[in-house]
Formats: sequence, C-alpha cells, structure tokens
Amino acid sequence: MVRFCISAALALMLVPMAGQAAPCRLALLLALDVSSSVDPEEDKLQRGGLAAALRSPEVARAFFADDAPVALAAYEWSGQSHQKVVLDWTLIDHPDALLRAADTIDASQRSATTLPTAMGHALRFGATYFDQAPRCDARTLDMAGDGQNNEGFGPLTAYDDPAFAGITVNGLVVNAADFEGEIGLIGFYRREVLHGPGAFMVIATGFADFERAMRAKLIREVSPATLGALPRALERNG
Repeated sequence: MVRFCISAALALMLVPMAGQAAPCRLALLLALDVSSSVDPEEDKLQRGGLAAALRSPEVARAFFADDAPVALAAYEWSGQSHQKVVLDWTLIDHPDALLRAADTIDASQRSATTLPTAMGHALRFGATYFDQAPRCDARTLDMAGDGQNNEGFGPLTAYDDPAFAGITVNGLVVNAADFEGEIGLIGFYRREVLHGPGAFMVIATGFADFERAMRAKLIREVSPATLGALPRALERNG
C-alpha cells in the first residue's frame, strides 16, 4: 500500500512537468553602438537595419526552426556609464512576438550623441544583464560597432570577469565607416572582441550594409543546427 501511494504521488508530480513548455534554446543580447563616431543618419540605418532584419522571412524561419524559443533583448552603448536597454528580454515564441520586438527597436530613440567608445564597460553591462534573462541552453552577446575602444578598460579586461563564463560574444563590424575602421577595426575585433567557443563576426561595409550583415548574422546565431558548432570567424565585405 505504501509503495502504491509513493508511485501515485510521483506520477502526479510528473504530470505538470510533461506539460511544461520547451526550454529556451538561446538568450541573444544585441548591443548597438551609439558613440560619437555614429552620426544620426548612421544610427537610423543601424536601428532600422536591425528591425528590418528581424522582420525578414529568412530570419523568422531561423527563429522558429525549433520548438524551443529564443529570448531576445537589445541595448545601446557608448561611454563608460551609458548603456540603455532598447528591448527588454522577450521570449520569441510566436511570429507576432518577433514583429513586436522589431517594432520596439525601430521606434526607439537614440539617447546619446557625444560620448566615446567604452566597449569594455558595454560588455560588462551585457554580461550582468543576462541575469535577468530566461533560463536558456546558450547565451550570446552580439557586439556591433564602428570603432575601437577609446575609454576605460577594453574587452580583454572585461572577459576576466567570471560573469562571462558560458557567454559567447560575436561581432558585427561596421567597417570603413570612418578612418579608424578602415585601418584596424577588423583586427581589433579578431584579437579582442570575439569570445567563447564558436564566436564569429560579420563585416558590414558601412552602415548602409548593416541590414544585410545583421540578417546574415542572426540567421547563423539562431538557427538550431549551428549553435555551439561554428568555426571561429565569418567575414564578408560588400
């Protein structure tokens, strides 16, 4: 009789577990550069390009290629103390959720225009913001930028923080947006920004190419078959 009661209790405990939603497969955090090297028109191309990429059918197919959803968030960054959330953590479990996320980013307004490029501080903010994300199988921080770190500590110092354990950092390099980008930005991303197994970068030739680059990168990041099994770098110009 006691054995029967224990078995019955275990069965009742397992019923709600069987009905639970599939776990989140990826927490993806997008970081947008709003430092002084990004002019107002370039910021529109960046913000609008990200929104357009999220609305594209190819990206939607990648998001919904698996029953386990992706959690998505975005923030803008520039100076040491300037990081602002643009999109709170959102579980992309339905096409409408993806479209709403794109609309939120598209409607967002830049909050700073004259601050330097403090990438290490931006990365540290991103690592701590994952604490508010849903529990997911993987965590990726997506760092977009058109310049090298010029304020505060750099990415390699940021990665000394234990908070980066289990976080992959990919890059979207906006190259040739200014003179600095033309001579050293790609190498800087290779040496200092990419972090974690399978980390990669995509290169946009200026902000006019941002949408194309972001679309390609999102497809690679959220497609289930590619998670955790990627070569070190993806680069494309033009």
